[in-house]
Amino acid sequence: MAFAHDTEAGLSAAAALVNTLGPPDGLADLPALAAFVAAEGWTGRLRADDEELAGVRALRPVLRGLWSGDEDQVVALVNRLLREGRALPQLVRHDDWGYHVHATSDDAPLEIRMAVEAATAVADLVRAGELSRLRTCARPDCADVLVDLTRNRSRRFCDETCANREHVAAYRARSAASRPG
Repeated sequence: MAFAHDTEAGLSAAAALVNTLGPPDGLADLPALAAFVAAEGWTGRLRADDEELAGVRALRPVLRGLWSGDEDQVVALVNRLLREGRALPQLVRHDDWGYHVHATSDDAPLEIRMAVEAATAVADLVRAGELSRLRTCARPDCADVLVDLTRNRSRRFCDETCANREHVAAYRARSAASRPG
């Protein structure tokens, strides 16, 4: 199933934000926040101060709850984020994007825009019966989250590093098991 571009972008940005929890903390300071905002293409007003950094950092464990796997809990969290963010969906067009949905104003605090964007994207997954696309990395010692947007729902790892490490470990285990004695 193909999702709208803004849904996929919102889901990917939410996963990237959750994964900054670390360790190490990926949002340890204002330059790290600025780099994250630029990498994820966030638009709108940025204060670039300690209060904004604290707000975004506090949002991360909240958004982690979107990966709980329990549909009723996820729906309750989505509704809470939309309500607290005073979401008012509207179609907008900017940069190279065609019309897509923004549910907050560009001058809303960054953490509110991030929360509402994530909630709106996850609402699309819930409505499509596709909440199982939100997963945790299959590597046992990794707690990062991922969004499986593959056609055949086959993504298991948060990134290629975890996939490669797991594949190498499996290869070594098979090799050791096949050795005599």
